[in-house]
Amino acid sequence: MAVKAGYKQTEVGVIPDDWDVSTVGAEFEIKLGKMLDSEKNVGVPKPYLGNKSVQWGRIDISDLPTVPMTRADLEKYRLRDGDLLVCEGGDVGRAALWSSPLEECYYQKALHRLRPLRGFDSRLMVELLRQWSDRGLLANYVTQTSIAHLPREKFMGVPMPVPPVPEQRAIATALSDVDALLSALEQLLAKKRDLKQAAMQQLLTGQTRLPGFDGEWEVKLLGEIAHIKTGSRNNEDKVEDGQYPFFVRSEFVERISSYSYDCEAILVPGEGRIGDIFHYINGRFDVHQRVYAITKFLPDISGRFIYFYLSKNFGAWAMQNTVKATVDSLRLPTFLTFEIMLPPIKAEQIAITSVLADMDAELAAIEQRLSKTRTLKQGMMQELLTGRTRLL
Repeated sequence: MAVKAGYKQTEVGVIPDDWDVSTVGAEFEIKLGKMLDSEKNVGVPKPYLGNKSVQWGRIDISDLPTVPMTRADLEKYRLRDGDLLVCEGGDVGRAALWSSPLEECYYQKALHRLRPLRGFDSRLMVELLRQWSDRGLLANYVTQTSIAHLPREKFMGVPMPVPPVPEQRAIATALSDVDALLSALEQLLAKKRDLKQAAMQQLLTGQTRLPGFDGEWEVKLLGEIAHIKTGSRNNEDKVEDGQYPFFVRSEFVERISSYSYDCEAILVPGEGRIGDIFHYINGRFDVHQRVYAITKFLPDISGRFIYFYLSKNFGAWAMQNTVKATVDSLRLPTFLTFEIMLPPIKAEQIAITSVLADMDAELAAIEQRLSKTRTLKQGMMQELLTGRTRLL
């Protein structure tokens, strides 16, 4: 296939004519960290980073271990602001920049430390490593033992595209801006999830009452307020990967001609992942015989309120009351005895679920935006790291 004018075919793929091809070892000084040996290590205890501390684009400095270091070690393994750390084992190639959140820190042998030799932008190198990792391009340079390893000598020989320095900086800045947006969305999502948990704690226990409601809450057994029954579908209804369907619906599984349910239901596995809870509202469906269907709620009971209450409280209770065997299971007589605190009138139940449902909708909107932004980042990487789209 002919290469478009202004581009050339190279060992790293098609890149612009004014880009070069180099190797990681030619662009970076690569040094492995301190060997950990409790019998041989002597000196002053110092904090160090291990493989787990280096995540994609960030470094976790919580609960850092220490290792004794000699004066020579302190000079050799001390991190500088802007050092690029790359995982040598495990999730090979996972990388992040050290931005000196601690005044003094070191690193162990499970990490490569990269410092530019000819001015290559380390931020851009992180993006290249992420792309190589996503595409499995480092596989040919990995030594496979019990876990994968990327030896320094092989890492040095990995070919890489080298845009002009100003373009490196422009690409890195553009991708960093998207990373900042992703980070902000992730933090917002975490905050909103915490707020929802706090709201559930307050609203589902009666600690906080919504305006216009009062009166004592009462405790009811789950078996008193709804009908609970296991499904009828058995092993013949396994899906292709060998797992049992959580539930099946008529529009998805044509070979099933009869359905047990056509109503609002809360579906709960009776074994395995017992804490997984699903609120089903519309359409005909059936469930596997190892799944409980909670249906036929009393007139003064909101099924949606029960769903939220179970989501918060049921999992931990269920695991304490399971029959321990090869797979944890929850028997129906036990299931029926789960206690639920209920507002005195259904209107308060509905008001509470409305607040929590609005919070769920907000969480879903943030998650959708986060997913779209991640997809955007992937597209930008594909365009910018190959030179298909030029910023300068």
